[in-house]
Amino acid sequence: MSYPLSLPATQPLVTLTQPTPHTWLIELHNGEDSRLTHVLIEQGLKPALDAVEKHWRDGFREAHAKKDKDGGKGALIIVGKRGQNKFFSNGLDLATVHADPVLFHNFIPYMLNTLLQRLLSFPIPTIAAINGHCFAGAMMLSLCCDYRIMTDGSSRNAWLCMNEVHFGASWPYSFAAVLRAKVGDGRLHRKVALEGYRFSPPEALEAGLVDHLVKGDTEAVIAKAQEVADSVNGAARLGVWGAIKMELYRDTLEKMGRDVLVKTAAAEDAMAKARL
Repeated sequence: MSYPLSLPATQPLVTLTQPTPHTWLIELHNGEDSRLTHVLIEQGLKPALDAVEKHWRDGFREAHAKKDKDGGKGALIIVGKRGQNKFFSNGLDLATVHADPVLFHNFIPYMLNTLLQRLLSFPIPTIAAINGHCFAGAMMLSLCCDYRIMTDGSSRNAWLCMNEVHFGASWPYSFAAVLRAKVGDGRLHRKVALEGYRFSPPEALEAGLVDHLVKGDTEAVIAKAQEVADSVNGAARLGVWGAIKMELYRDTLEKMGRDVLVKTAAAEDAMAKARL
């Protein structure tokens, strides 16, 4: 495997690199705010994850064949566009999704949910390097990672927020399942989902939404993520990291497969009108 790998090849939206022998890094760069479009997901992120897993598994098998006790290590970092410190990702591109009836009915269950399931059960440690604002679907993506490193917001504001309640989008079942599995109690769930609270980095750390805060720019966030990667990459060595996560999050992964009918405010109101 040769790096960097830019995907999709014709109009790259993500770039995969290997900064160390046991670390892979996916950079999101769909414009300045790295919206999670269907093209970025299907032709960028998913193929990048496949490439990482294949490379890691090739090394894992070789290490075990040679009885190399230090082989098989691995960790993955996902970061927003480098060279800016404003966005990790601004979430989903719902305007495009809603404008296409076919995409509207397929995006959540067959594109987004399968990406989140892939991350939630990925076979090596995953680290979200949150280098700026992280909204809505992007926050879900970060929660599906095993660790979250965030800028401390001292040089410019950075918010962590599920803001669907503020722009009239209901939650798919998958979002609720991930939130319940990953963080907090009912009070925090209410604050995240129903209030759409904008967490500052210190508030996100206190709430347990992120694991570390970093002072500095995107490269400082990546450096801390690399430090975490170095500390946990040995956990992938025996090949059970992903298998354990499959059991740890079994209920969540199964629930994420139940999103079939996309709920909208208009649909809910039509049902209520018929009933009342």
